Amino acid sequence: MVNDADLVAGIETLSAKLGEARQSIAARFIGQPRVVDLTLTALVCGGHAVLIGLPGLGKTRLVDTLSTVMGLNGNRIQFTPDLMPADILGSEVLETTGDGTRNFRFIEGPIFCQLLMADEINRASPRTQSALLQAMQEKEVTIAGQHRALGMPFHVLATQNPIEQEGTYPLPEAQLDRFLVQIDVPYPDRDTEKDILIATTGVEEAESEAVFTATELLEAQTLLRRMPVGENIVEMILDLVRGCRPNDEGATDLVRQNVSWGPGPRAAQALMLTVRAQALLNGRLAPSAEDVRAMAVPVLEHRMALSFAARARGESIHATINSVAEQTTRVATAA
Repeated sequence: MVNDADLVAGIETLSAKLGEARQSIAARFIGQPRVVDLTLTALVCGGHAVLIGLPGLGKTRLVDTLSTVMGLNGNRIQFTPDLMPADILGSEVLETTGDGTRNFRFIEGPIFCQLLMADEINRASPRTQSALLQAMQEKEVTIAGQHRALGMPFHVLATQNPIEQEGTYPLPEAQLDRFLVQIDVPYPDRDTEKDILIATTGVEEAESEAVFTATELLEAQTLLRRMPVGENIVEMILDLVRGCRPNDEGATDLVRQNVSWGPGPRAAQALMLTVRAQALLNGRLAPSAEDVRAMAVPVLEHRMALSFAARARGESIHATINSVAEQTTRVATAA
């Protein structure tokens, strides 16, 4: 049993280590602090993330840097239409030993790691995409009837190109729901792009240093779940998630008109975890209403869909979520 003083000390220590991790990541992934914070949030919460951005914005570089900084064994898979489930999970091969006997030996696929980068995940067929479902949910895979545990911790960071959709297979909603957050990677601003040019076109490039080990990350994930969450924040999370469901009695007219289907209970669970991580990253002992507001879009946007009529009118899922989040924030702060 951890007493309050030990919990506070642990939270403060973890917050400081996350600050070090930020600085180490920034040595190679320049600018974009919001993107860095959201990826750290996914790892500290023990979840997965999908990064949406055009080619050349540093998504692969970010994931590679994260594996170093967080002390994780990482692998990368380039998803293509001809990729098969066995290329991800591994397969059994028939071996002949020196004495002539034959037996099967399992060769592990790249999924047997701690940090898996699924590059352009929507380019693989649904059959191959589904190979990740059990891994993402249960942290194990079943091959030839045998359950095989994956690395601990195990995280998937997937990437997608939002523009080029030819020859792609959109992820099913059930798989999207397994991603804790969706992270939009925008173009850098002018000053940041200038820093990138200078830092990456010289003879040497900056290197990141390990801040965490895999064991320390697991301990951080346990500590995060012990962080207190006020009753008003719990109610705000429920109001936000339920307010994004068009058939809920608390839904606004905007949601009823724009949203085809809304988020399920896993979205509320994701918010409960990610608001704690936001508090940690900002050096606070407990989450606030602003943390809920900040995590609304990353947690909810891939768990909702606009109706056909709303898409025809040019409506935005971001604007709809922000509208509900602003309303729930006003109610929470007024209470």
